[in-house]
Amino acid sequence: MTGVAVGEDGLARTPWAVSDPLLRHYYDTEWGLPVRDEQGLFERVSLEAFQSGLSWLTILRKRPAFRAAFDDFAPDAIAAYDEQDVDRLMADAGIVRNRAKVEATINNARATVALREDVGLVDLVWSFRPERTPEPRALEEVPTRSPESEALAKEMRRRGFRFVGPTTMFALMEAIGIVDTHLVGSYRRGTSGVWA
Repeated sequence: MTGVAVGEDGLARTPWAVSDPLLRHYYDTEWGLPVRDEQGLFERVSLEAFQSGLSWLTILRKRPAFRAAFDDFAPDAIAAYDEQDVDRLMADAGIVRNRAKVEATINNARATVALREDVGLVDLVWSFRPERTPEPRALEEVPTRSPESEALAKEMRRRGFRFVGPTTMFALMEAIGIVDTHLVGSYRRGTSGVWA
């Protein structure tokens, strides 16, 4: 017996995915699937940073406003933001108005653009894929960090990124399929194609 929760549709999911329709849709269609394009990955890095200290549901509810406010998370556009853009973003009630996180997003866009000269954001992040993925049977068995997330956080900070701690980087790794922390027994377990 695993810790999965069976939804009204009869499908077994990780328990957090059945608490709200928006979370269920995110879990069913997006969470844990590979993201291998720079803009998509930069959006995930940014939203994970904004999520720090908040619930993921809060971020999901605000994601359309985030996308509108941050030019769909196009790194080149955000890298060109100035103090007027910071003021505009801080006045936008549709997003999380945290100056440090807003400024970090702009900073991280510039770091993403700079990475193109070397390895690129996508290849850098995916280079920290572990040899094995966790096989949790209950939520208590899902790790919140790993040696790889610690190493990724360290490398991201070395490359000039902010709000990229080991826990945040592990959440990113889960969200984009680098690790598969769908509970054993979830119908989504193994669907990323990364972990057969």
